[in-house]
Amino acid sequence: MTNRSNLTQAKSNKNDEFYTQLIDIENELKHYKDHFKDKVVYCNADDPRVSNFFHYFSYNFEYLGLKKLITTCYQNQEMDLFSMHDRENAIALIYEGEKDNGRVPTVENIGVIELKGDGDFRSPEAIEFLKEADIVVTNPPFSLFREYVAQLVEYKKDFLIIGNFNSVTYKEVFPLIKEDKIWTGVSPRSMKFETPEGEIKTVNAKWFTNLDIKKRHEEMILYKKYNDDDYPEFDNCNAINVDKTNEIPMDYEGVMGVPITFLESYNPKQFEIVGITKTWDDFASKIYPRQIQVSSNGRKSEVTKLNDGGVIRLEKPPEKGTYYLVDDEIFIQKYARILIKNKKVVK
Repeated sequence: MTNRSNLTQAKSNKNDEFYTQLIDIENELKHYKDHFKDKVVYCNADDPRVSNFFHYFSYNFEYLGLKKLITTCYQNQEMDLFSMHDRENAIALIYEGEKDNGRVPTVENIGVIELKGDGDFRSPEAIEFLKEADIVVTNPPFSLFREYVAQLVEYKKDFLIIGNFNSVTYKEVFPLIKEDKIWTGVSPRSMKFETPEGEIKTVNAKWFTNLDIKKRHEEMILYKKYNDDDYPEFDNCNAINVDKTNEIPMDYEGVMGVPITFLESYNPKQFEIVGITKTWDDFASKIYPRQIQVSSNGRKSEVTKLNDGGVIRLEKPPEKGTYYLVDDEIFIQKYARILIKNKKVVK
């Protein structure tokens, strides 16, 4: 699901197609040059006939010192799936550089293999290509991101892929982040994709990788000090709440709940990730009974939402936003928080 991909299929079945922009590929890949020398690169969620990934790697084949480039794509005749195709069969393109020492890829030096299957990344043919690869670089189907990442981990592959940023909260993905098996790339979130009509749309997407990069070793500069007013304790978790990553207190020794955007600045030598405020991570120290949700428009409804997130108790209702009532107590719930500890506390 890269250049010809249906990003919104992850949340709905709408037929929205988006293309990864070449400039975004160039801006991210420039940070990984040393990783590609003498490597086989596999783009296994691409339509190689229109892929900006294939374009980037074929035109930079000599510059990166690649050994081989392989691209395949999912083939389906239904127009509302991953891409629209003009051939009956899925194909793979194989490129091993120019035989006459040229630097511009030519059709004569691009091998075309017509696949027996549909080119799905889980198919036997695609898995054989995956086994041959050293590094996988692509934009997989957002709706299959969990399964796609699991396959890369199973086959012990290096990778640089694009995914919905909220995938960091998935129970299949977060443990890999916690164990330092996957981390965020360099480029900012909210990537821009092009539609078939030429429109540019912003998607909450992010590069993910297990390739070492300089940014991963940069330490965050902390300047704020802990106080009870700015950093309230969660009612259902032994941790304090931090609303902004750049406001992490430099002198706090305990567990802190920080926004998931913290991962864009995460340095494993500076911080330890200990958990996440999601039910499946068993973070909560208490379970709430059914509660009354009071929406910003005053509408009330009975829900059980408080048990899937960090909760803060208030003395009075907030001036705006949703809050919850449990008996006579007032609570608000924070979006998913990464639970961390500072390894380099400064008093």
